[in-house]
Amino acid sequence: MSILEALFLGIVQGLTEFLPISSSAHLRIVGGLFPGLGDPGVTFTAVTQIGTETAVIIYFWQDIKRIISSWFKALPFVPADKRLATTNPDVRLGWIVIFGTLPIVVLGLLLEDYIDTVFRNLYITAVLLAVFAIFLALADKFSSRRKELASMTIKDGILLGFAQAMALVPGVSRSGGTITAGLMLGYTRETAARISFLLAIPAIMGSGFYRLLSDSSADTQVGALPLLVATVTAFVVGYAVIVWFLKLVQTKTYTVFVVYRLVLAGVLVALLGFGLLSAY
Repeated sequence: MSILEALFLGIVQGLTEFLPISSSAHLRIVGGLFPGLGDPGVTFTAVTQIGTETAVIIYFWQDIKRIISSWFKALPFVPADKRLATTNPDVRLGWIVIFGTLPIVVLGLLLEDYIDTVFRNLYITAVLLAVFAIFLALADKFSSRRKELASMTIKDGILLGFAQAMALVPGVSRSGGTITAGLMLGYTRETAARISFLLAIPAIMGSGFYRLLSDSSADTQVGALPLLVATVTAFVVGYAVIVWFLKLVQTKTYTVFVVYRLVLAGVLVALLGFGLLSAY
């Protein structure tokens, strides 16, 4: 992989990670359009996501620090007079993130062989881009959108965790899955987006470092410098996208992303049909 290709793929990762349009699908498609590059691979995708999640940590640092601090203050070893109640919103949110992360960890390990092979079939990606566009459209249109983050339950967090885990297959979209599920559960657009960001931190950081440390061939396939360039680029672009996206969902619907997913699915099928892309 050249530095220019890494830079371009880093921009793609940063632009698409937080939007409900599937960053892994975009990296898979764009990589296939580069002559001689092809699928950049699961490890490349996971490692560059470290860049975008670092942007999330920086942006939400005050919230993250408060949630972690509150969660520890509610543990049994804390003196009773200083212990926070488990009903405290930040304490509950800490447990929501923990329990909501478990589905993607367990399923990611159980399905690792499929994630690396079968799930990366571009025909599957095209179908899922279209199907989950429809789910997002229906959820956005018919959801009550009344519930805020403070009212979220652990049960809801687990359901959101399973929605996030569906993104192990390119085309679903991690943010798209959690946002769609959040809307279906009656949460506001902004709340669905915020919990999507928070749930992603342990899942994606864990996945990125797991792949980086366990896949010894990653550097030889891509190159350490291109991987670094792509990750840093994803961080810079991703931070700007967070700011823009959270402002967007306060006043706009997700219609533009629904239309984009459907168009991309159609273009992808055409590229595959004309032999410009290989399904694997």
